[in-house]
Amino acid sequence: MRQKIMLALTGMAALLLARNLYVIFLQLPDEIEQGAIYRIIFFHVPDAWTAFLCFFAAMVASVLYLARQDLKYDAFAASATEVGLAFGVANLVTGMIWGRVIWNIWWAWDARLTTMLVGLLIYAGYLMLRRAIEEPTERAKMAAVLSIFAFADVPVIFFSIRWWRNQQHPNAVVETGKMAPEMLRMLFTNWIPLLLLAVVFLMIRMEQERTQREIDALRRQVHSF
Repeated sequence: MRQKIMLALTGMAALLLARNLYVIFLQLPDEIEQGAIYRIIFFHVPDAWTAFLCFFAAMVASVLYLARQDLKYDAFAASATEVGLAFGVANLVTGMIWGRVIWNIWWAWDARLTTMLVGLLIYAGYLMLRRAIEEPTERAKMAAVLSIFAFADVPVIFFSIRWWRNQQHPNAVVETGKMAPEMLRMLFTNWIPLLLLAVVFLMIRMEQERTQREIDALRRQVHSF
């Protein structure tokens, strides 16, 4: 049943992406100031939204683990963090590509870029911490605390444009209303297949976590003899 759900979600995501790519590249006009490169925003921004949503889910699961001491919440937090980190890296890479065309440099120490990089490094540290601790309950507890701490960077990333004005990063077009209606609709429309893919990745990682826990339990039983 799980595999059928994943196949169905993947098929829906593929069809939506194909349709969206047709509209993005063949129907929507170039942006007046940025030209064709602005189209990367239809992946750059939804990637960030998806990453933030995954990090929020991981934080909630971490709180639930600390409250209930159930390892299923730890498994969900770890899985959501990995998926969120993947989308966060995609956001950062697409931002660098945009910056290379618009700023003529791959990287600028812009407030949003920098805070996003810091956040991704913290979440990468979360995964490294999990690798460093073998005992499941101790690993889950330490990882949960770090996940809650790491999420504090997400609001900083989101509001960085408002808090630090002396930067190159463009203003939040969704909030300022500077984006044309058809472009704004596509921004949200293209978020749907990315969310579907995130759910599929999360389901795959949860299954891998379950299998890994079974293997670890068998290994501990063998070592106890």
